[in-house]
Amino acid sequence: MTTLDTRPAPDAVETLSDLDEEARNARFQLLQDRMSSVWDSMKLDLDDESVVVVPSVTLSLTTAATGSMMQAMEERFLFLLLLLRQPRLRMIYVTSMPIDARIIEYYLALLPGVIPSHALARLHTVSVGDASARPLSVKLMERPRLLSKIAGMIPNRARSHLILYNTTELERDIALTLGIPMYGADPRLAELGSKTGCRRLFGDVGVRYPLGVEDLHSIDDVVDAVGEILAARPTVRQVIVKLNEGVSGSGNALVDLEGITSLPASERRAETLERVKRIQLESPYVPFETYVANLSTGGGIVEERIVGEELLSPSVQMRIHPGGSVELLSTHDQLLGGASGQSYLGCIFPADPAYSRLISEPAMAIGERLAEEGVIGRFAVDFVVVRTADGTWSEYAIELNLRKGGTTHPFLTLQFLTDGRYDAETGRFLTPDGAVKHLAATDHLESDALRAISVGDLFDVVARHGLHFDQSRQTGIVFHMISSITEHGRVGMTAVGDTPEQAMQLYARAREALLEEAHVAARESALPD
Repeated sequence: MTTLDTRPAPDAVETLSDLDEEARNARFQLLQDRMSSVWDSMKLDLDDESVVVVPSVTLSLTTAATGSMMQAMEERFLFLLLLLRQPRLRMIYVTSMPIDARIIEYYLALLPGVIPSHALARLHTVSVGDASARPLSVKLMERPRLLSKIAGMIPNRARSHLILYNTTELERDIALTLGIPMYGADPRLAELGSKTGCRRLFGDVGVRYPLGVEDLHSIDDVVDAVGEILAARPTVRQVIVKLNEGVSGSGNALVDLEGITSLPASERRAETLERVKRIQLESPYVPFETYVANLSTGGGIVEERIVGEELLSPSVQMRIHPGGSVELLSTHDQLLGGASGQSYLGCIFPADPAYSRLISEPAMAIGERLAEEGVIGRFAVDFVVVRTADGTWSEYAIELNLRKGGTTHPFLTLQFLTDGRYDAETGRFLTPDGAVKHLAATDHLESDALRAISVGDLFDVVARHGLHFDQSRQTGIVFHMISSITEHGRVGMTAVGDTPEQAMQLYARAREALLEEAHVAARESALPD
């Protein structure tokens, strides 16, 4: 009987499946070592330069995600089409489902000094054709042939890189499959950006952060941690439980501790347990049992909730260049809402100069440490600032996001449209001719009434109400997450003005116009005779 020889031929092609984790990481490091030369070539206006955009959201989301909302999140980064103002750059933009051609036209019309048809010829949009709520990276890794087609669109792998929302092993494997580096943190460094990891990093670099306990995995751990906090500071009245991988505040929950320290010591733990069981979850979509399960598998922290008569939540956006230098990009004031005011809704830029420099110094210290650890790419440090009795501000670092976040797309939209920069010394954003610009942005302009508006209706409202971004004045509105307006009654926008007041006025005017037009669109027509 003849047996088949199933051993690979000596010159067999190596595939991703042939590599274990150690081999994948080693190969990935070789790719990342090329990022410096790719970065340098971006300044040379070369004919074979390209970027591949895979805006997959692969973080643990605790919201009720749907396929259409995941698509809207992927389209949230269509501001990157403004990079096509570089006359030779080619872009491959990947999404789960096809992007409405009118949305592409909307962004290309914003390009200053560029013929939209010329930019469109350099843009390749690729859709997986999978409308499920699973992350885009998962969908791509299930389809090697599609990844091979994307790889074939790259003119020169030596002058191309991946642009991503966040970086996990999935994104690493996409980079390996395409043979190009990614501009983002190595997934092996992800622990630094977890709630537990960032608190430890804050302590290592000497940055002030709230009293708390890390590396918790059960309700008993949370109860014990609360006991430690109250023992150290009996005046604490509320604590926040945070899942290590929570996004935009959706993994947070509030525990009320009012009156516990006045109880006999023998009764405090039992009462604390009862309070934890009545925890106020920030996300309305997650049952308590699911939250506890997520805590068990992913871990979390408990920390004191900073309170004060005047308390704000600014953040600092930074990036680490492939060569290791750290750049402070911007500061924002975050607009928060939700059940206990911990959910990210939008931002105002720049942050108030009264404390923008105050938070920039500790952020730079954190950035320098991250650079030492080998991090590259964009990241943000979130703070809480509280005004003290003497009128000065005190700052507390609360989170580190090793990824793009909710403040990334508004700022880069402004930067790409104006070619301006943030001056960290003055806390102002300046265009090349010295004009000052401000923005107000949201991902959550939402109302059930907006479901009456289609994509075409939105653009009609923009035209008739004069909401389009005006390049001559460099003021106006840029919308994003446009595809979610009809199904979810939700759209995002960035309002750009010359002053904070003008930006907020534009923001309010756009909101009012959309809601007014939505109510008109929802009116029933008269029945025909």
